[in-house]
Amino acid sequence: MSIVETEHVLVVPTTVFHQLGQFQGVSKNVEHYLEKLLSPEHVSYRPRSEMEEDPNFKQLIPYVIFRHVDEQKVVRIFKYTRGGGQGEKRLHNKVSIGIGGHISSIDQDSESLSSYDEGMRRELEEEVSIETSYEQNVVGLINDDETEVGRVHLGVIHLFDVEQPLVKPREDDINDAGFEPVNRLKHQVDHMESWSRFCLEALFV
Repeated sequence: MSIVETEHVLVVPTTVFHQLGQFQGVSKNVEHYLEKLLSPEHVSYRPRSEMEEDPNFKQLIPYVIFRHVDEQKVVRIFKYTRGGGQGEKRLHNKVSIGIGGHISSIDQDSESLSSYDEGMRRELEEEVSIETSYEQNVVGLINDDETEVGRVHLGVIHLFDVEQPLVKPREDDINDAGFEPVNRLKHQVDHMESWSRFCLEALFV
């Protein structure tokens, strides 16, 4: 039995999201959504294999975007192409500007961080090496009910402003990785996963 079949992931009922206000794309109204979505009365851990096919629940996903602004004020964003070995088959070969993944039941064991924060820390540590100082802020949420994968996920956008463009992949399936100017990324939107396209257009263009 695979890890995907046995893993339990953090979810919230889709009805709770709809009661707060359903949207398509990016919402910057973080305060309205996040605290309520992460409330213990709403969240639960359920088998990932079931949740990937059940639109009655939204899997909450931290989606970390790395931004570097150089001395000439050129804005560069960390981007990569998803390889075939990454977990979500429906996103393979798509260009992405976000690093992140599911919050798992194993993340509840942290004594110093919330399960959500521990899950984000774990996912980042598994996928990339951050070799610079940074500041982070939660800047929005992402929803895409027009795609099969989007209907069962809800993203929380974390913007990491890095002092130096020193973020490197740890996984072999994070391909063609590096910081790229926003003006150049705009020409790649047709090859991007929907969340990355939404974030690029809402936050940087």
